[in-house]
Amino acid sequence: MADWELRPASAADVEAIAELRAVVLRGDLERLGRYDARRVRQRLRDGFEPAYTWVIEVGGAFAGCVALRPDADARCHWLEHFYVGAQHQGRGVGSGVLGELLERCDQDGVRVVRLNVLQGSPARRLYERHGFVVETEDAVDVFMVRVPSA
Repeated sequence: MADWELRPASAADVEAIAELRAVVLRGDLERLGRYDARRVRQRLRDGFEPAYTWVIEVGGAFAGCVALRPDADARCHWLEHFYVGAQHQGRGVGSGVLGELLERCDQDGVRVVRLNVLQGSPARRLYERHGFVVETEDAVDVFMVRVPSA
């Protein structure tokens, strides 16, 4: 298992995160016939909110990112932009980060966490292991929700 740390993101991180997003999502987006090299990066730039985003570092180097954004009325949080570089996948980084964020949600009284994952993405198994279940789905996305047990 790799040692990892989270640090708050800054505006200066946007391009590294946009590039990682393009690399990580490429295979799934191509399989779904939805890959556009410019659009995949621009969508990240357009929705990037450093206040809700963390950079994942392994050995002090950029390894990924994750965002946890409250919805408009703060009744739930959205897990977004969760990308881990290929060289760090399968080493416990994603599971460790997700577990820590969900533990923070539980401690802060956040009852519901939602996310969406691309159809056929192997990341879905990670989310299911952490208690997410399918809420709805369409041809491209699977929308999942986690409500902690009482």
